[in-house]
Amino acid sequence: MLIFNHSSFLTFTLMGIPGLQSQHLWLSLPFSSMFLAILIGNGAVLFLVTTEPTLHTPMYLLLALLMVTDLISALALLPKVLCLFWFNDGNITANACFTQMFFIHGASVVRSALLVAMAFDRFVAVCEPLRYNTILSHSLVGRLGLVALAKGVILILPMPILLHRLTFCRVVIPHTYCDHMAVVKMACDHTRPNRIYGLFVILFVVGLDLLFIGFSYGLILQTVVHLNSRDATYKALNTCSAHFFVILVTYVPLLFSSLTYRFGHNIPPHAHILLANLYLLLPSVLNPIIYGIKMKEIRDKMAKCLCR
Repeated sequence: MLIFNHSSFLTFTLMGIPGLQSQHLWLSLPFSSMFLAILIGNGAVLFLVTTEPTLHTPMYLLLALLMVTDLISALALLPKVLCLFWFNDGNITANACFTQMFFIHGASVVRSALLVAMAFDRFVAVCEPLRYNTILSHSLVGRLGLVALAKGVILILPMPILLHRLTFCRVVIPHTYCDHMAVVKMACDHTRPNRIYGLFVILFVVGLDLLFIGFSYGLILQTVVHLNSRDATYKALNTCSAHFFVILVTYVPLLFSSLTYRFGHNIPPHAHILLANLYLLLPSVLNPIIYGIKMKEIRDKMAKCLCR
């Protein structure tokens, strides 16, 4: 059995989707379509928000940060996946593998933190509408973005650092990208600290962020039920609808993928890998569509740009 002590000189091989290697060329079609949709959709919304002065409000600035995060996640993941599918080139150095892991998982943490900030934005818009511009200033939005970025870096940076100390017995990763747990399973060392820390990050990020989001929406519903006007109630709920759908699109696949990866031992390996890709790509594909459908300002500005 080969043992690799120095991960800096190690090269991993990404297998792709186990059991479906013969279908990689066909699978590249939906993956490349999603990549194109992510680049066009998120890029278009980001362009509108940055170029239209009327959209320089806290809600749309947070949306722009979310679009940037989705683009970073897709750019870290999909070029290597498509290279694997098209050219059967799954080789990736350990340092490149750990870097990809950092950006993919870090983007997921930042996305979750931004959804918390957007929930706070919706809480202020519904519960404190007269103080909205006072509370959510541009400087506060900037600080919220920096906190989200710092959270992603601080929580994910220990993962590649802990992996560098390991000795690896295997180099063929049965995955399409350098997922943390998939790489940990390649080691022949004692990996309990890596596993515990990975589980801690998932529980800390998903659990704490969902708690804050649930608390914000609880206060929003408490305010909405006391509104006297039906039109006011509809308007208040409509302002939160896009963000609520984005929360579902983000957390439902993430929780399902995490639970099946750890407890779904009877689920075929290719289903695990497809779910792991889905929870990363689905939010990036659907976020601009959801906001484009639900937000009238974005629809109007997009139509204006197309007419030009």
